[in-house]
Amino acid sequence: MRTLLNLCYFFSLLFLLSCGGKSTQKANETETEASESASDETKGKGGKTIIFFGDSLTAGLGLDPQEAFPAVIQSTLDSLGMDYTVINSGLSGETTASGRNRLNWVLNQKADIFILELGANDGLRGIPLEETRTNLQAIIDAVREKDPNTQIILTGMQIPPNMGQAYTTEFRKIFPDLAERNALPLIPFLLEGVAGVPELNQEDGIHPTVEGQKILANNVWAVLKGVLQE
Repeated sequence: MRTLLNLCYFFSLLFLLSCGGKSTQKANETETEASESASDETKGKGGKTIIFFGDSLTAGLGLDPQEAFPAVIQSTLDSLGMDYTVINSGLSGETTASGRNRLNWVLNQKADIFILELGANDGLRGIPLEETRTNLQAIIDAVREKDPNTQIILTGMQIPPNMGQAYTTEFRKIFPDLAERNALPLIPFLLEGVAGVPELNQEDGIHPTVEGQKILANNVWAVLKGVLQE
């Protein structure tokens, strides 16, 4: 299974790097549109807002937006009669640096809960670990500066040892370290139960299928429900 996981991530890495320029260009083209759509979605609605701020995993690359895990979370909230509106602010190709740059636009709308899912693209591209850590901390600080009452949830990520075991281990530690430092709830590993399982991933081996997205939603809900109960 470990060999399979490594192979899946290896080919995914080649896919990501070969499409990196295109993904970045697409992200730049749709950044304004995504922010405006998110703002429009909340107009005229009461209740509270949950913003999912992430990359292609959050955006649901390759699927209908209604099949991505934030939409599955919305369905769960609706079924429980909880007055929350979920905003999917995921953008394919996003790194922590580009996420930090577009954050102000996303924060033009009120966020009662802010779920931060970034870092996977940093790890796959071998971005210096301290840069990833600094960017994530800056995003956390900016959200709190905008509204100290916003509850932030951090999602953990892991990568295969393609960049070396030392890099892989230190990358994994970034998320629990930041969660502890900032007293944040942590989703230990967003892709738990999905990474390395062929039938739960699309052909690229890294982006979950519809069924995989449901498992991601369960991983998120395991932590989110506790925050909502508070």
